[in-house]
Amino acid sequence: MPKNHLENINTPSDLKRLRVEDLDDLASELRAFIIDVVSTKMGHLGASLGVVELTIALHYVFDTPDDLLVWDVGHQAYPHKILTGRRDVFHTNRQLNGISGFPSREESPYDPFGTGHSSTSISSVLGMAIASRRKGHLKKQHIAVIGDASIASGMAFEGLNHAGVADSNILIVLNDNEMGIDPNVGALKNYLTAVKKGQDAHQKNIFEALDLTYSGPMDGHDVSALIEELQRLREVQGPKILHVITKKGKGLQQAEKDQITYHSPGRFDKESGALLRSDETGLPPKFQDVFGLTLVELAEQNKSIVGVTPAMPTGSSMKYMIERFPERAFDVGIAEQHAVTLCAGLATQGMIPFCAIYSTFLQRAYDQIIHDVALQRLPVIFCIDRAGLVGEDGATHHGVFDLAYLSCIPNMTVMAPMDEIELRNALFTAQLGLDGPLAIRYPRGRGEIVHWKMPFSELPMGKSRQMRKGSRIAVLTLGTLGTRVKRVLDRFGGTEFTHIDMRYMKPLDEECLKEVFQQHDLVVTLEDGVLRGGFGSAIMEFASENEFQKPVKRIGIVDEFIGHGSVEELEKMTGLDESSIEQEFEHLLSNLKSGSK
Repeated sequence: MPKNHLENINTPSDLKRLRVEDLDDLASELRAFIIDVVSTKMGHLGASLGVVELTIALHYVFDTPDDLLVWDVGHQAYPHKILTGRRDVFHTNRQLNGISGFPSREESPYDPFGTGHSSTSISSVLGMAIASRRKGHLKKQHIAVIGDASIASGMAFEGLNHAGVADSNILIVLNDNEMGIDPNVGALKNYLTAVKKGQDAHQKNIFEALDLTYSGPMDGHDVSALIEELQRLREVQGPKILHVITKKGKGLQQAEKDQITYHSPGRFDKESGALLRSDETGLPPKFQDVFGLTLVELAEQNKSIVGVTPAMPTGSSMKYMIERFPERAFDVGIAEQHAVTLCAGLATQGMIPFCAIYSTFLQRAYDQIIHDVALQRLPVIFCIDRAGLVGEDGATHHGVFDLAYLSCIPNMTVMAPMDEIELRNALFTAQLGLDGPLAIRYPRGRGEIVHWKMPFSELPMGKSRQMRKGSRIAVLTLGTLGTRVKRVLDRFGGTEFTHIDMRYMKPLDEECLKEVFQQHDLVVTLEDGVLRGGFGSAIMEFASENEFQKPVKRIGIVDEFIGHGSVEELEKMTGLDESSIEQEFEHLLSNLKSGSK
């Protein structure tokens, strides 16, 4: 009868009591445990299955948490969490009030650095190593585990460049599985492929050229060999890199075959691996698909249109453009800064670049947005997916800052369509010609309109639309919250409420706003972004500048990081769900009728 090793491991100290020959059995148990939980609770499956043996070997050899281990991005950190005291609560992963789906300093001493975005591990670990050296802790180990997609990022190269001359005790484990969320792209991917095939590896070794001691490539699923090599490298002073070859989705046949889908597959049958999908026939489309399919439709007519995405062709639905026009659409890898400036260069030559990128990842290219695009007034169209609260990935992934960080940039136009048809028309309007950059933001998930492929209509720049006319309370919405507000106000009936879909945060429809403040007793703003510097703040600035004295009630994300949970749970927690909005409107109307403020 096989032993159940996993149930007896609560810390890496317990792991070290096992014999090396027992670790393959432990790896099988660990894989089965991850599959069992993730099949029902959901999460990032493929990356974690691919590093089971590597995780075991790292904790077996190194003295964590005294030795510092950082997992780049953190998609692959599930085995790490399970082996470091979180096995019994792993079922709460990514759930409200449960453990995070990513490493978190607040959660465990075994997580010395919080991750969630790519390519930060080398820089953070190097900082730790330099600090240890300054303190005289010369034997302390500092390990960064980074994937081949993440190491292609510019920030990773900045870290590598410094690491080679820093004379610090750092080990970089390159987890090479030829995958990010989508298949890897670029020249570095081709180089790593050549190294694995033994083609001019020594002559072409880029890591040795950066003064890193290179080891590999080796089988990342051979736990005994990994332990032996890690033990050797532990005694090697200075910066070094271990190149390991792994299989994303290892141990689940379907996950190995379809690595894109099984990166984060949703619910699936733990025995067969088959996805448990509900019938989506007749459902409204995802906003990302409205974007992707509309872009192809426009590109058929406008040969100047090009598409760019940094490593998110599937997640952003830029894949449709890549499939239809491969010469006019580019996945540039995890390189947000490059993506933005590439678009700037395209725009200087008369192309119409659509840059599809998640809100949280666009933050990584802020300097380029300002200096390379906005300052030069280049007509780059930023199609900002995953705006607002995105759910279980938590604070590192919520797209709640874009309205604030984009609207303060001169020459930038910022808009948020209320529904799928409005998004379609926004994309159509953008390609007609712009005198500067335009940001179009839209949320994760499905809309509410099934028949969305309507004839195109140009949206007047900086103009709102009135959804409902009332006399006392003006409700100003931006983006898809408008559909929720419309339903609430339809139930209210009466003539107290006006509803304006503002469409644009910048420029504001000032003519409309003057009438709003002149004709109503109270103005209410709703946004799925931060209140500080956000849409509501812009409305209050307008009121102040025009000396309107009417009160403004802002509803949005307060000044704190929002954690993980379902979108529905987080919206309720932040007062953005339909029921909370309705209760707030009832309260405001009641106070107004009673004469209170």
